Amino acid sequence: MSRRPIDRSPDLLRLRNEGYDLDIRGGYLLVRDVPYVDGAAAIRRGVLISRLELAGDTTVKPTDHVCYWTGEHPCHADGSKITTIENPSEPQDFGDGVKADYTFSAKADYRDYHHKITTYIGRIAGEAASLDPDVTARTYPAVAADDAESVFKYVDTATSRANIGPVNAKLAGQRVAILGLGGSGSYVFDLVAKTHVFDIHLIDGDVFAQHNAFRAPGAAPLEALERKPKKVAYFAEVYGAMRNRLHVHDVFIDETNVALLDGMDFVFVCIDEGEPKRLAVERLVRNETPFVETGMGVLLRDDQLGGIARVAVSAPDRREAAARHISYADGDAAANEYAANIQIAELNALSAALAVIEWKKLFGVYRDTSRNHHLGYSIASGDLVREGAA
Repeated sequence: MSRRPIDRSPDLLRLRNEGYDLDIRGGYLLVRDVPYVDGAAAIRRGVLISRLELAGDTTVKPTDHVCYWTGEHPCHADGSKITTIENPSEPQDFGDGVKADYTFSAKADYRDYHHKITTYIGRIAGEAASLDPDVTARTYPAVAADDAESVFKYVDTATSRANIGPVNAKLAGQRVAILGLGGSGSYVFDLVAKTHVFDIHLIDGDVFAQHNAFRAPGAAPLEALERKPKKVAYFAEVYGAMRNRLHVHDVFIDETNVALLDGMDFVFVCIDEGEPKRLAVERLVRNETPFVETGMGVLLRDDQLGGIARVAVSAPDRREAAARHISYADGDAAANEYAANIQIAELNALSAALAVIEWKKLFGVYRDTSRNHHLGYSIASGDLVREGAA
């Protein structure tokens, strides 16, 4: 079925966001899994059907007050038929797999299809709810995406539920690269994967080892670790379950491949090694590509961890200010407990969240009154120190 009428019609979209199981076939709207009471006073589930009136791909006010029903005749809680909506007729076959056992008529001046469908469901499912208050037609089914151009494997109902489609669309079409998936980069990917960017390029030449599982999002199964997959392949496989257009580059950045960063709309630089980072940053500055660089310094003193998690935000209007906060020194394992693989997933996640928020600010998703070029979170004090234009 095409879901375009649902996505483009506020009344149908509201029904879907409220958890109803919708389908559109041959000009008919089907609402599946509607609970009802049968003649034996038992709860069952049926399908409510309505003709769908459209102007192009958008619904118009329904002129037809009739609905159809697939299942046994709905009854009151005591098993007696609901006669107030009864409209005697023979079973009907509308084609395209749509068949109805009964025809119902509840005359009203329906404002839209949300009004019509919820009115019928209230009369039918309300009797079932009187027997079992937990029974509902709002089943929140998973909805697969049917648009061949969609970046997602299933419909992003979180955006439509919050009514922020135009805001999230500001990232649509972007080509984004994530350089480094060892710590903060994996959490950056987790967040970026849930946006509407067109392409995500993952760049890392390392293996996803057992210690990585303890500072990455999700829960890696033992079987996956035993395969010793490359990080880019592992994360692409996991997140390939929800989205398309993931591009993997099983390399460490050097002079021979830094051109991978060309043509990107935005890059997250999440690596510690000084020289590869320098190559990447110089290339991005030359290309006038905005980027965020993440970093962390965590020290062990007196059996406690302290330090900072930080991000530098580099865009054409703040290059020099951001450059002062980007370090090209390789990690010192003797002093930096992060380099010694202390498990600090929450700091990785925090650094990633700050980086993604600043990226979204640059492109107008979030309000930005400060134009930050540096953010640093102090573990000991809990202070968030920022530097910006305001």
